[in-house]
Amino acid sequence: MNLTEIINKDIKTAMLAREKSKLEALRAVKSALLLEATKDGSGEVSEDAELSILKKLYKQRVDAAKIYVEQDRSDLAEVETFQAGVIKEYLPEQMSEAAVKDVVLGVISKIGASGPGDMGKVMGASMGQLNGKADGGIISKIVKECLNNL
Repeated sequence: MNLTEIINKDIKTAMLAREKSKLEALRAVKSALLLEATKDGSGEVSEDAELSILKKLYKQRVDAAKIYVEQDRSDLAEVETFQAGVIKEYLPEQMSEAAVKDVVLGVISKIGASGPGDMGKVMGASMGQLNGKADGGIISKIVKECLNNL
């Protein structure tokens, strides 16, 4: 069962349970998936594209909630935080920083990086291996720390 089918099933469940807030978040995901499916005319969405869409929607909700909190609009921040939580359920579990560091150290030794000048090479290879498994900001931070310690 692909993500679109899972979302459709969960939309029906949310409709029957009259969960308006959850339904709103699920419909946003479904809309983004449909847009991606019709973009090239194939009607299909790759797993990488699904993951990218979910990450983007999740990040949008988190950023919006942060802005609402800064502007003292807790009512709107709660809605965004709830929707981010709903979307996060469909994202794969994120790796710990220790696990990310292990992968980055492996990439550094494989590439033969010698210092901060090799940041681009290490980041590219690390992002390829950790795509969807860890946040890009965390990966970047760990790569910088590791390369500065060489």
